[in-house]
Amino acid sequence: MTTMPADTTDSSRVHARHLYWQGWRVARIAEHLDEKAATVHSWKQRDGWDDALPSQRVEGALEARLVQLISKEAKEGRDFKEIDLLGRQIERLARVHKYQQTGREADLNPNINARNEAPRRKQRRNALDEEQVEQLEAAFFDSLFDYQLTWYEAGQKHRIRNILKSRQIGATFYFAREAILDAFKSGKNKIFLSASKAQAHIFRSYIVQFVKQTCGVELKGDPIILDNGAELHFLGTNAKTAQGYHGDVFLDEYFWILGFEQFRKVASAMATHKQFSQTYCSTPSSIAHAAYPFWTGERLNKRRKKSDRVEIDTSHKALRNGALCGDRQWKQIVTIHDAEQGGCDLFEIDDLRFEYSDDEFANLFECQFVDDSQSAFPLSAIQPCMVDSWEVWNDYRPFAPRPVGDRGVWIGYDPTGTGEDGDGAGLVVVLPSRTADEPHRLLERHRVKGQDYEAQAAFIRSFEAKYQIEHIGIDVSGLGEAVAEHVEKWFPTLVRYQYSVDVKSRMVMQAQQIMRKGRLEFDAGWADLAQSFMAIKRELTASGRQFTYTSGRNQATGHADLAWATMHALHHEPIDGPAEEAGRSMMEIFE
Repeated sequence: MTTMPADTTDSSRVHARHLYWQGWRVARIAEHLDEKAATVHSWKQRDGWDDALPSQRVEGALEARLVQLISKEAKEGRDFKEIDLLGRQIERLARVHKYQQTGREADLNPNINARNEAPRRKQRRNALDEEQVEQLEAAFFDSLFDYQLTWYEAGQKHRIRNILKSRQIGATFYFAREAILDAFKSGKNKIFLSASKAQAHIFRSYIVQFVKQTCGVELKGDPIILDNGAELHFLGTNAKTAQGYHGDVFLDEYFWILGFEQFRKVASAMATHKQFSQTYCSTPSSIAHAAYPFWTGERLNKRRKKSDRVEIDTSHKALRNGALCGDRQWKQIVTIHDAEQGGCDLFEIDDLRFEYSDDEFANLFECQFVDDSQSAFPLSAIQPCMVDSWEVWNDYRPFAPRPVGDRGVWIGYDPTGTGEDGDGAGLVVVLPSRTADEPHRLLERHRVKGQDYEAQAAFIRSFEAKYQIEHIGIDVSGLGEAVAEHVEKWFPTLVRYQYSVDVKSRMVMQAQQIMRKGRLEFDAGWADLAQSFMAIKRELTASGRQFTYTSGRNQATGHADLAWATMHALHHEPIDGPAEEAGRSMMEIFE
């Protein structure tokens, strides 16, 4: 076997060798490189180009290309994929060389050893072998949009990432995949925090699904403890007592967390060591939220002398491509338009503009904070309603066939139009309180779009198998009458709400009163429901004589469908409180 010489600093000599192996004649190589033919002939003889084995020729080409890619300053997604591919080819060639020395087929094909060790491997829990980790890494890079690749590169350079993003651009999906891949490769713990445990477990479902689909291995446990010792914890508000955890921290939808400052202290304490990172990611809520000064840098400035304060430009223009800011956080703003330009083709933006009011669209998809001072339901009124349902509701079994047994529920529905251009519909399921001291609980919320009247009615009826339905309230002032007629066939006591200024005012005031008394609860991960309530504003009617409540272009029905659907359900409660409590009071009077 001819021993290949090490590459010298003479790049022309190396280049000439590769061209020769590609089939170029010596004369053409000399002409191309502007060298003498005799010089190229000399290189050929001294370096033994003709004596090189096919595997050595391939190794040389792989090495040259890999060095070229590694030296590239600004790498793209395809560069990372190619680096990963070339690295795996080099490993395979190393197996070929080992096989040539030993003649053992197991050195050529590691799957043989894997099959021989199968009985032992079956006993390993939450484990992947090297080849499976490679498959996971390849699948990870194959799935990235451009802006997600930017998040990955920022994570390799900066300890703290802080991302303000549009809804539904795959942030939770991405960070779940990034975390599990790194956990398998580095063995570092990962801690996922959110306003509720249910919201945090979305990370877990993405992780389990990713590994199962890619490698055929189903991860088990909560927390998930990998075979290499890495622990993945999925925590809600109980993270306040999780002082003993440590690892890379992912704080999701932090602009919707009640008591953010305390929550952030716990989160940052978990990642105190320099080897651990912190990732903050959220859609925007209100400028009045406690996290807003954390985003703008004002929280840092309040603790500093005036001469030491930093100015941070948090405009979209400044942070569109990501930037390391004066508070040592790498920050980025990713709107729906940025996501679309970054390769995300999951949206039809024109349809979304039709479905949402301008203010809602700006808040949900263009990363603009809400000034909720004019809202009928400011964030300060909504946040006390947001609880960690998995921790607080001990009698609710969300995955059971009958989640609340035989207790009755109320359903509120705000209907949609027909076809692709119809506004979105909202449906909520409410478990009503039984006493004045017990809160109403929102068990489920759903948005429906683009279905005809019969399909909408069928969707409402699908809840009949899960719950004992006592009330269904539907807005029929616009396009909901057809839906109501279908529902009425199987639920004769359906209540129709014909919108007027008086009806909407009564609904809003009743909901406000219920919230003020602390008698409404829903999962803290439901930022979309909170946003829906915040979108409702008090405005003068066209005549200027009365106030009404609007949430979009259409002042008859508005666009905050989940909020209106909730009020359609809550409006079933008597004005003097729960029916049981009211009945008890009447009995006491007669006694």
